Amino acid sequence: MSSHTPKEYDLVVLGATGYTGKYVAEYVTSHLPTTLKWAVAGRSETKLSSLVDELRTLNPDRMAPGIEVANLSPDDLDNLVRKTYILINTVGPYHLYSSPVVEACAQNGTHYLDVTGEAPWVLDMIQKHHSTAQSSSAIIIPEIGIESAPSDLLTWSLATLIRQKCGTGITSTNATVYEMNSRPSGGTLATILTTFDSYSPRQVASANSGRWASSPVPPPPPPSKSSSSYVSSLARIFRRIIGVRTLPHLGLVIPSPGAGPNVNIVQRSWGLQDRGAYYGPRFSYHEYASVRNRLVGWLVHTAIMLGALSLVFPPVRWLAKKLVFAPGQGVSREDAARDRMEFWAVATADEGEGGRAGRSGSPGRRLRGFGSRGGCIT
Repeated sequence: MSSHTPKEYDLVVLGATGYTGKYVAEYVTSHLPTTLKWAVAGRSETKLSSLVDELRTLNPDRMAPGIEVANLSPDDLDNLVRKTYILINTVGPYHLYSSPVVEACAQNGTHYLDVTGEAPWVLDMIQKHHSTAQSSSAIIIPEIGIESAPSDLLTWSLATLIRQKCGTGITSTNATVYEMNSRPSGGTLATILTTFDSYSPRQVASANSGRWASSPVPPPPPPSKSSSSYVSSLARIFRRIIGVRTLPHLGLVIPSPGAGPNVNIVQRSWGLQDRGAYYGPRFSYHEYASVRNRLVGWLVHTAIMLGALSLVFPPVRWLAKKLVFAPGQGVSREDAARDRMEFWAVATADEGEGGRAGRSGSPGRRLRGFGSRGGCIT
């Protein structure tokens, strides 16, 4: 832990009365050890008290969580984070409200988790608070929700598996969202629609470009490319426009709309794991979404591109805000219970790095992971 001084709580859920925060609080109540000392935090004591009453019915054996009333002022946040070892923050859009939360945790040595997918904001937080968090021993982990935990955990699992089986790192790693049945909450939609209010299109594009901006060490050298003909260059341009391609073992795919923040997090994990040595010095990661056929792939890809482009214009964002879930709202519990996401990935062992794969002189091994379990074939 970051401090030897005993804390009042092991865990605090900030924003616990919101749509996502309530799910987090319910999960803690139903699944984590009953000896856990924890609290729910937010601005309204009345709402927090009602939430605690609901939580008591889920697990009568668990001691009720504490109630911490806190605004997003520096004094309130400092007082809150000093009471706990770990803070789970569900107050979004994060770029509007949660910068002082990260700052307070970094300064006070409190470990921090959130469920954002706001790549420009995450880069801001890294640049502003990484050194402070290092000094205070605070562990700051953004994006532990649908963005970007599946991508990050799956890549780490494959790298670990290949280290164990082949004694080497990995090079190209391709992942695809093979199946997804999920609808975003109002908070997620508000985040998407307000990002362009706080960041320019150039900043958003740069943060989601996958150019190793979040890595703490310089990126691996780009793979050498053989001289390409005019025809092959045209083929690459055509593929970018159409969006559909075929990958070995993964089938037909298009660029994933969530790839930007996910790639950034995976690349940062690469740099944090022994300065890139664990994943390997020639590592790369790419993320896609599976499609049934080329026509569907082209239609979906085109719709995503046009939709993303339209958000640059303020009138479009204003109209969209009127038509979608408001912050704090989301799909019903019945619909949420049917949410499903399945990731597939293929990683190639780096036979040039050394270890068994390199010494054998055999072709690099490809291992395929299913979900986050990291099962494989060789």
